[in-house]
Amino acid sequence: MKKTILFLVIVFGVASCTTYYIPVNSFKEQFAGIDSTKLIDVTVKGPINERYSYLANPITVIQCVDKNGNPYQLINKPSLETRFTYGHKNKKKIFYFDRIFVNAHSVFGVESRFIESIRGSIPLDSITKIEIQDGRKKFEYIMMQ
Repeated sequence: MKKTILFLVIVFGVASCTTYYIPVNSFKEQFAGIDSTKLIDVTVKGPINERYSYLANPITVIQCVDKNGNPYQLINKPSLETRFTYGHKNKKKIFYFDRIFVNAHSVFGVESRFIESIRGSIPLDSITKIEIQDGRKKFEYIMMQ
């Protein structure tokens, strides 16, 4: 009985995390014109009611596609995780979408909600695939300016 329940929990958990894709050209277009002067102050409530404040990119609706290539608009929220596949060895790196910043040559991002100093960067021209999904972590915006 316990194995059956565990199996159902795993299947439901995997099935409920829909992955969408952002074509690289679309990603570049969506971040075009966003520089440090366009960032917004946000306050986020975490799973145990803790509060975080930080600067986030101002994108509210993300243009992406589903697994069949159909257009989809995903509403930005602090639990969205973006997985980049890049380089000739198909390395992977995950950033929170609202903490992604792009310049002419690189994508910069924050990898952890709890340890902000865990950051990374990826050469923009080496990205081969961008996946985005709701990590279902209990983070929500409580104030955006």
